[in-house]
Amino acid sequence: MIDFHCHLDLYPDPAPIAEECRRRGMYILSMTTTPSAWPTSSGLSKEGDHIRTALGLHPQVAHERLGELSVFDALVGGTRYVGEIGLDGAPEFRDHWQAQVTVFTHILDSCRRAGGRIMSIHSRRASKAVLKHLSEHKAAGTSVLHWFSGTLAELEQAIDLGCWFSIGPAMLRSERGRELAVHMPRDRVLTESDGPFAQMDEKSLKPWDVQYAVDILSTLWSVPADKADTTLRENLRRLVISPALV
Repeated sequence: MIDFHCHLDLYPDPAPIAEECRRRGMYILSMTTTPSAWPTSSGLSKEGDHIRTALGLHPQVAHERLGELSVFDALVGGTRYVGEIGLDGAPEFRDHWQAQVTVFTHILDSCRRAGGRIMSIHSRRASKAVLKHLSEHKAAGTSVLHWFSGTLAELEQAIDLGCWFSIGPAMLRSERGRELAVHMPRDRVLTESDGPFAQMDEKSLKPWDVQYAVDILSTLWSVPADKADTTLRENLRRLVISPALV
């Protein structure tokens, strides 16, 4: 199983969660919300496991963490993965929109200078703006749009830009989420939990709950669950270009 977007360090007791992921042989991409959290968060992985940590600065805290951009720049050379980054257009964050844009564009440029990174990107109520900046920073790397919720036209634009998509059980519970998933290229889809933030039945999703997403995708794609799982693993292998990881 693959959880390409979760926040291991933000579970109340992350070490047992990480250990269970190892026991299950899962591939995990754990997000950080601030650059200063990356050294501690990356400590949840162990040699030989498939837990990777992305270096991020979440748009919802961008205005509070502008001073950490230099920390991001200092650390980005040590990881292939960047996230969670992006923009958030929800009303409660609109007052800090310019700070979000400053942080996002700086990070995209930093990724370009580092030679390109695999980036997990937040775009809630900001799909149009996120896609605009990605189109202007194509050398930043490969964009994986986390829980994409834009319009079908914006989805087509994202596909044309070469974006990938990570989708989870919470997204797929809605008719709108399933409609978007159906239109995403199967060879650019990965699963995610977005735990502990995303919930089902008022409980935080765990990384292994991505199995729900696999089962729903198998229905949407009209293939057996094992075939859907194989497709997702092949997608991951192509994205990271390292068969040893899976």
